[in-house]
Amino acid sequence: MAVVQKWREGMSSDNVKGLVLALSSSLFIGASFIVKKKGLKKAGASGIRAGVGGYSYLLEPLWWAGMITMVVGEIANFAAYAFAPAILVTPLGAVSIIISAVLAHIILRERLHTFGILGCILCVVGSTTIVLHAPQERQIESVTEVWDLATEPGFLFYTALVLTAVFILIYQFVPQYGQTHIMVYIGVCSLVGSISVMSVKALGIALKLTFSGTNQLVYPQTWAFTLVVITCVLTQMNYLNKALDTFNTAVVSPIYYVMFTSLTILASVIMFKDWDGQSPTQILTEMCGFVTILSGTFLLHKTKDMADGQGLSTSLSMRSLKHEEDGGFGEGIPLKRQDT
Repeated sequence: MAVVQKWREGMSSDNVKGLVLALSSSLFIGASFIVKKKGLKKAGASGIRAGVGGYSYLLEPLWWAGMITMVVGEIANFAAYAFAPAILVTPLGAVSIIISAVLAHIILRERLHTFGILGCILCVVGSTTIVLHAPQERQIESVTEVWDLATEPGFLFYTALVLTAVFILIYQFVPQYGQTHIMVYIGVCSLVGSISVMSVKALGIALKLTFSGTNQLVYPQTWAFTLVVITCVLTQMNYLNKALDTFNTAVVSPIYYVMFTSLTILASVIMFKDWDGQSPTQILTEMCGFVTILSGTFLLHKTKDMADGQGLSTSLSMRSLKHEEDGGFGEGIPLKRQDT
């Protein structure tokens, strides 16, 4: 009770709003995967399946309901960045994985095994740890203040490093190694994603201030951040689709989550100075919470097909056998996506 009381007293109203929006976003996004999958199954039963090139799901209302649910979730996630620091909002994206796993167990009858439950518990523990020790959101009165933060030497140096790395990856490594090394595509997505989240947060703050009566649309900085958001999101979508089309989704998802979240937290710490005023103990606790979430996410993805009472090595061996029977070549979870 004392911890809860201390948390209520120490957490600002903006942080609470950001927390509620982030959790709502995870709920909607996690549920959207299940609704869309139900729609895809229903459409596939009466037409050509999407996996073999069919588009009958576009006529299925259930699939569109899932899409609308996902859009609502993304809007809530966008709004969350306007109220709370990225170090609080971004890791909570793991909650959508829990929602998806639990709903799949209930609705789609996809069994949630013992290790899956343990993964969910780890995600909840890690998320709770971060929420209890999250830094206060910086009070900003104008989008020009965000622009000043973005043009400080520290963040400009980080941005220069990111852009240099992205250009090297796109023009040097993508043509040669894009189809064989998963880190190339995911590296581009994660690096660009860290910049896009900072721009999304800046744009969200501008809109929040505008709706509260202080018009920020008259400032050119608002439109500059908007342009950065559009450019970064389009780049992310392009290379994430390439990664998903080339490699196994079970491999892409956890690696992308780890890289994207880590780089986003680093960018936020540099730009918004989230850790200023926090003790080393608080910072270390937040990092422990983040590592706990990563562990839970990895466990959920790595053992998603395991049955109760089945060992991890046995599960991976069975995956390997099943994959070989289908014409694959990998061991355990195949890195490359296999066309059948």
